[in-house]
Amino acid sequence: MTRRCRHVPAWLLLAVVVVASVASVGASESPASTAAFREVLATFRTEGPRGWSFTQTTEGAGHRRVERFDAAQPEFLRWTLVQEDGRTPTADETRDYQEKLSRRSRGGTGPQFASQLDVNTMEFVGSADERATYRLRVQPGETGDATAQFLRATIVFHEPTRTIESLEIASVAPFSPTFGVKIAEMKTTLRYSLPTAERPSLLQQSVTRLRGRAFWLKSLDADLTVVFSGYEYPFPRPRTAQ
Repeated sequence: MTRRCRHVPAWLLLAVVVVASVASVGASESPASTAAFREVLATFRTEGPRGWSFTQTTEGAGHRRVERFDAAQPEFLRWTLVQEDGRTPTADETRDYQEKLSRRSRGGTGPQFASQLDVNTMEFVGSADERATYRLRVQPGETGDATAQFLRATIVFHEPTRTIESLEIASVAPFSPTFGVKIAEMKTTLRYSLPTAERPSLLQQSVTRLRGRAFWLKSLDADLTVVFSGYEYPFPRPRTAQ
């Protein structure tokens, strides 16, 4: 016996059509937005613009360290250890800290990770609240890099200010970067402020989650959060033309 279909009100059918149309428009890719995103990504610096001083607070593995970066100082005098686990560092800790700094540069002169993002694989994920989300593959940073193929970058782009608001680098499958090391999961998320009339977009936070083992015995599990605060620009501001 055939069941009779119930009558569907015309207003309900119209509502379904309207909602479907709006959803379709909201998920469509804007050529102008994509062009702007490509342009911004070409000059994007993961650590933010040069010349700004800031406080860096790192927490992980039960420890908390506070450091201050002074952009106005010479290269190896820019970093100062402010606190170690909530207390003033000892003379030995300060000396050890300075010795380690003298053996490595932390002035942001390293290669830019953004240059490893393969724009030819850019995929539009969706848009909401004036923000467009894109996903890209990661290119090897050097010869023999076997990690990049397992990573994907997800970027949230704030369209009105042409600002990258967040960058997430995450693994899509377990991988082995070197012999004896197995990484089950890896994800780092960088978050940036939106620019204002007084300052540009600046790095606010970095959150990293790592799960893995070395030689099947040693755990590599780690959770690390770095907060960037107290931004100051120590140099004279350029005067605007009258």
